[in-house]
Amino acid sequence: MDRVRKALDFCIRHQTILGYSIVSLLTAASEHIFSSVVFKCPCNSGNMLYGSSFLLVPAFILLLLGYMVNARTWRLLTGSCSPEKRLQCSPRGTCARYSQVLVQVTARALVAPLTWIAVALLGANFYECAASGNSLIKDFLCKDKGPECQTQLLKIPCDEKLSAQISSERLSLHAQSQLIGWFLIASIMTVALISTCVSRCCSPVSHLQLKFWKIYSTKEQELFESKAKDHATKLAEINTNCFFEATDPAPFHTPSNEDWRKISFLYTFNPQEQYYSMIHKYVGTNRGNCSKFQEEGQDLNVLAFVDEVHTSISGL
Repeated sequence: MDRVRKALDFCIRHQTILGYSIVSLLTAASEHIFSSVVFKCPCNSGNMLYGSSFLLVPAFILLLLGYMVNARTWRLLTGSCSPEKRLQCSPRGTCARYSQVLVQVTARALVAPLTWIAVALLGANFYECAASGNSLIKDFLCKDKGPECQTQLLKIPCDEKLSAQISSERLSLHAQSQLIGWFLIASIMTVALISTCVSRCCSPVSHLQLKFWKIYSTKEQELFESKAKDHATKLAEINTNCFFEATDPAPFHTPSNEDWRKISFLYTFNPQEQYYSMIHKYVGTNRGNCSKFQEEGQDLNVLAFVDEVHTSISGL
């Protein structure tokens, strides 16, 4: 039991990294299946369109799925077009907030598409097919070799010996694809490292407080989920009993629409009035009735986990 508990604790602490790793592995496995089973380059004038479609279209679909499965997307959009919300939010502030959150959501949604493209480039099948039909590649590989070379270039994906003959003095299409793939992977890792360093350097709190904050957010949401289930169960039981027994319901307090709306705002950090979540801020400002509740602070990337924990656990 101790080993199981330690394993679960490890998974919880590193759930973000493990999640990205699983997505990357599944994407790489899917690419391998597509390239070895489904993909068959036509080796004619349609090479460019066919190869590009297998390289880019699945990546675009994975990007859309990344937006769809990210719960923070729906937390941002739900109720944002209601008349009440439009009256209470300034257009400039709303656009700035949406843009900032959209950048964060996009960064996470790009994990699977970039993995697909990088793995596909290392495999080289898709690129080799697409590049063999590209006019710029034809001019590069067939320079001073006559028009017959450009015709033969279309057949390279179906003939390895022909590929060696045409590209004997230059990088082959296979080598080009792998070089681009490694460059893409190195660029992604560099950007990820730099963005993480900048985000941590701009953190408004210390390392240990940030660690405590993450623990608090996780525990608060676990308790919220448990309490919400109990509350919903009791309310459903009262209403069901009243329906079948034809009795009047006993008084039972349920948060109002306004209360739900207040705790559903995206979190912003205010160093003057520090709260660890929107529920914490709601409770600390007299159920959101204090003027300080309406004050907006800094929406920092390093504290985006406050919203992410609430959405990832609830799955909404």
